[in-house]
Amino acid sequence: MIILGIDPGFERLGVAVLEKNTGDKREQVIFSECFKTSAKLEFAERLKLLGEEVQKVIKKYKPDVLAIETLFLTTNQKTVMHVAEARGVVIYEAVKAGLKIFEASPPQIKIATTGYGKADKEQVMRMVKMLVDIDNSKKSDDELDAIAIAITGHAHLSTVYKK
Repeated sequence: MIILGIDPGFERLGVAVLEKNTGDKREQVIFSECFKTSAKLEFAERLKLLGEEVQKVIKKYKPDVLAIETLFLTTNQKTVMHVAEARGVVIYEAVKAGLKIFEASPPQIKIATTGYGKADKEQVMRMVKMLVDIDNSKKSDDELDAIAIAITGHAHLSTVYKK
């Protein structure tokens, strides 16, 4: 199973593609990046660029599932709305490509990666680096978050679908 993990954002979009084959003990990161858009661009143009980037990743790696983080409440309503719109673009591209959609909340991601729903960001990042083989020197927080989301998706789907 190939899972596309997305840490949604409109300035920084964490993207990771993980694969786990029958018999493998760990998921393998086959691609990850932090896709950035410039604040100098109009918001609509930024959304277009996000959609194009997700579309390219889907075409190249042919994932079966999109695992994406749900929104959490914040005091900055403008940011929440923009992130929600970015999520919409990502989900649209995934549905258009025929992917199954898995959404996980931050506590679900923390439980799946650390076993504790109130783990801090450092604990999650440390566990992600232990759970998958990655080059620790080049991964941004957004990439690691996307990997954590994909790990969560795989853990959930492997128990639901028993592949």
